[in-house]
Amino acid sequence: MDDAATKRAALLVATLTSFLTPFMGSSVNIALPSIGREFAMDAVLLGWVATAYLLSAAMFLVPFGRIADIYGRKRIFTYGILIFALSSLLSAIAPSAIFLISCRVLQGMGSAMIFGTGVAILTSVFPAGERGKVLGINVAAVYSGLSLGPFLGGFLTQHLGWRSIFFLNVPLSLLIIAFTLWKLKGEWAGAKGEKFDFAGSVIYAVSLPAMMYGFTLLPAMSGAWLIGFGVLGLLTFVKWVMRAKSPVFDVNLFRGNKVFAFSNLASLINYGATFAVTFLLSLYLQYTKGLSPQYAGIILVCQPVMMALFSPLAGRLSDKIEPRVVASIGMGFTMIALFLFTFLGQNTSLGYVITGLIVIGFGLALFSSPNTNAIMSSVQKRSYGVAAATLGTMRLTGQMLSMGIAMLVFAVYIGRVEITPENYPAFLRSAKCAFIIFTALCFGGIFASLARGKVR
Repeated sequence: MDDAATKRAALLVATLTSFLTPFMGSSVNIALPSIGREFAMDAVLLGWVATAYLLSAAMFLVPFGRIADIYGRKRIFTYGILIFALSSLLSAIAPSAIFLISCRVLQGMGSAMIFGTGVAILTSVFPAGERGKVLGINVAAVYSGLSLGPFLGGFLTQHLGWRSIFFLNVPLSLLIIAFTLWKLKGEWAGAKGEKFDFAGSVIYAVSLPAMMYGFTLLPAMSGAWLIGFGVLGLLTFVKWVMRAKSPVFDVNLFRGNKVFAFSNLASLINYGATFAVTFLLSLYLQYTKGLSPQYAGIILVCQPVMMALFSPLAGRLSDKIEPRVVASIGMGFTMIALFLFTFLGQNTSLGYVITGLIVIGFGLALFSSPNTNAIMSSVQKRSYGVAAATLGTMRLTGQMLSMGIAMLVFAVYIGRVEITPENYPAFLRSAKCAFIIFTALCFGGIFASLARGKVR
């Protein structure tokens, strides 16, 4: 099979999966009130439907990225889509809340196998001169998934029920598997024969969920203990990988590379401050404002549409101007939008919400592409895979931190009760508190973004 055909196949497969995984995440957010009603779930448990998926993906992303480097990226990629399809089918027929959350853990695991390998396959197939263009197409697919998620998710939930979202993923996943096996020839393993760091992977995979679950148990003492255990575990992990011969995660990239370290920190803060915004606004629009899932989805589309429109422009800008300048301005716009959301109330107009979403979408567009550019430009070619996996881990960890803050605020203000009309005032107070925390986080993020120094 010729080189050009392999390139086309790799680009198509990676683009489809880059669309599918964020689509899954953002469409389920819209369906949460419907899922909550069917299973009579309390606010914290409802948060776990979204968080279980992210947590699982974050736990397995780094280990599976490493396993793919050793045993073959296409192999792990194919297994990942298979697990994703199976877990989607099981989620669609879930008889209870706990069963659904368990399926979401399995789905996150499949996503991690896809995340960790899709971009790595693209990087393996395309030479350096063509990489920027194909990675741009890949990012556009991610934003398309995020954009269509609330809209299609809302439409499906309203007309066919929330289970239809999960059913839709099954034929799409099977189609990708068939195409991968049929058209994508060859195998890529950049670290063939090297040992897999099993101990490091276990420490990492135990510490993250302990910390996240601890967040949801606060203000109880057991929550504080679990968070402490998680933090201790992550410190142990850092110590371990610094000494390991073939570590699951290369910490040396952070040492002596200020641009790489601070760009990743800025990414962590940015996702930590913004990811739960869609989750909170989806609940706000459907509970407080009484909108249908479809209408709420149409409003929430404003943010990713702005991101999709302005990301390519921001990427090009960061080729001409220092990435830290463009990204820091983006972080500033994001902070302004989050501050606007702290004033949400029962009678806030939909125009106000849409304005906030447009500003935050513009801010995220200005931040994301230049920040990725800074990270990938700050490492050598042989570290592209690790750098991409690190950025993916920062994204997922930030998203979990964001959901952790939202769930912590729910636990404090609402408690473990269903969000019913008598709890709407408490829900509004918790949403405002979360937006205040996110605004403060973003303010700190501006300084992390500026501190990275010059790329060129």
